[in-house]
Amino acid sequence: MIAQAKKTQAEALEAVVIRFVGDSGDGMQLTGTQFSDTSAMFGNDVATFPNYPSEIRAPQGSLYGVSGFQVHIGSVEISTPGDNVDLLVAMNPAGLKTNLYAVKPGHTIIVDTDSFTKKNLEKAQYDSNPLEDGSLENYRVVQVQMTSLTKEALKEVEGLDNKSITRSKNMFALGMVYWLYNRSPEHTIDFFNKKFKNKPELIEANTKVLNSGYFYAETIELIPNSYSISPAKMAGGQYRIIMGNTATAWGFLAAAEKSGLELFLGSYPITPATDILHELVKHKHFGVKAFQAEDEIAGITSAIGASFAGDLAITTTSGPGLALKGEALGLAMMVELPLVVVNVQRGGPSTGLPTKTEQSDLLQALYGRNGESPVIVIAASTPANCFNYAYQAAKLALEHMTPVILLTDGYIANGSAPWKIKSIDEMPDIRNHKIREARENWHPYDRDPETLARNWAIPGTPGLEHRVGGLEKDRVTGNVSYVPENHEIMTITRAEKVKRVENYIPSIVPEFTDSGDLLVIGWGGTYGALHTAVKQLYEEGHTNIGYAHFNYINPLPKNTGDLLKRFKKIVVCELNNGQFASVLRMNFNGIEFHQFNKIQGLPFSNSELIEKFKKSLS
Repeated sequence: MIAQAKKTQAEALEAVVIRFVGDSGDGMQLTGTQFSDTSAMFGNDVATFPNYPSEIRAPQGSLYGVSGFQVHIGSVEISTPGDNVDLLVAMNPAGLKTNLYAVKPGHTIIVDTDSFTKKNLEKAQYDSNPLEDGSLENYRVVQVQMTSLTKEALKEVEGLDNKSITRSKNMFALGMVYWLYNRSPEHTIDFFNKKFKNKPELIEANTKVLNSGYFYAETIELIPNSYSISPAKMAGGQYRIIMGNTATAWGFLAAAEKSGLELFLGSYPITPATDILHELVKHKHFGVKAFQAEDEIAGITSAIGASFAGDLAITTTSGPGLALKGEALGLAMMVELPLVVVNVQRGGPSTGLPTKTEQSDLLQALYGRNGESPVIVIAASTPANCFNYAYQAAKLALEHMTPVILLTDGYIANGSAPWKIKSIDEMPDIRNHKIREARENWHPYDRDPETLARNWAIPGTPGLEHRVGGLEKDRVTGNVSYVPENHEIMTITRAEKVKRVENYIPSIVPEFTDSGDLLVIGWGGTYGALHTAVKQLYEEGHTNIGYAHFNYINPLPKNTGDLLKRFKKIVVCELNNGQFASVLRMNFNGIEFHQFNKIQGLPFSNSELIEKFKKSLS
């Protein structure tokens, strides 16, 4: 049976922020994803933020083992997962303790009282039970015996052990939240039918619990009414909600289709980039060749081999893996083959914070190789536009015959947002420099006079035999050369080839105003938070503030210097200790760059940005 929406009038809201928290095994990521997908299908604008521990299964009930999923839905533009939450669903004391700070006073907390045992309270370092000691009196606390009610709902379902029954309690919580925000559970029930099609007992169990939570919320007095959030006004078209890693994978699929090349992925699994590998493996019917290598070095060198053979070749990794790929990336640069390296950044250094976000690999991407090794570096900025920048990374690599590093980060890679589905006909053309037959007086390092891209001669083609390798090569024949002047010419040529890419990328266009007192600068995955904060100030009357977001890092857009000169003060905001600010200082002498940095494994919050920008303006 499918629960029906409540017939009484719901209170209308523009937007709401919800956070689900519990142990790693409580299914918070699935719960949040289902609510997000349902809201997106309803037509709301959506932004999500999964936040989970590094351990596969952290100690149950521990503070550092809390897994969370935050979702921001609205009938208005939604660019971030939100700061403070309107509703916190806490499945255990540890989830409540680590997330209470984020709940707005007077707003709602739903807790599973069955988990507030003496043992769990001690694990969460509570001296007393917060449900009884008055510490939550500033909130509307809805206490639900969620585990017990789940067991009651499933007492007649056969084929389930106690563990499976208890694990279904997340669906009870989801049912309550569906009723509270006037959502139909129908999408999630369809999900059960597909996911568990060979296990009918699980379909029955999850459906029963979901509906039990829905009807329970409808009857209890602590939740007096439900809320409604109307569909958002978006540009016409067909949309789906998409995660950043999925969008990245699809961008490469589109680039392979448009360029007429087969797609090869050579990769080694690493958090948080592995989902790109998982996604591309599903698409063998599109000619994808996905190779899970034994290590990072094998991943990139297999991709170099595929590029040499004429494929659109990519490799995916995160910060530690990019360090290991450095020598081979220098080889691809030296041989001048098209290659895309995706670095989904995470907290570092070393193993660092594998499941948390950071932007601290920028200088590694720019300079983390021996010798003079310039490559193109670009960065995606939202889960949805990971598609666009994956496509653009492939286009630049193929058209300029050089490696491209595409930077994303854990925040946008694991986050999700509505994406307007694109037709392949809408995408820009991708050309390449392949030579398919022998030519008179042909040389492997003959270059395009505009881009300086060299020929791409495919091995096995009669008359196009040539040498490749990591030793310096003659600027025409490609044979090994130790001539000092030749090495200098080749070094300068490879750098100039990357610099000329500035003629093929868009100018930087500021938002809100193109001159004024303060220019806020961001790059990569900080876009949503920075755009939202500047927009709020602008709408409050601070019309002298502008915002410039950089997706192209090397080379920078040609008009960057002109833009910087039009503002009195510049603040560069990054989730690192000032790496892009350092790059700007190197390129634009005489301009003062202020910094606002955060290195906590978390994205910027709107409130901290507003405070910083107001101080800068004053």
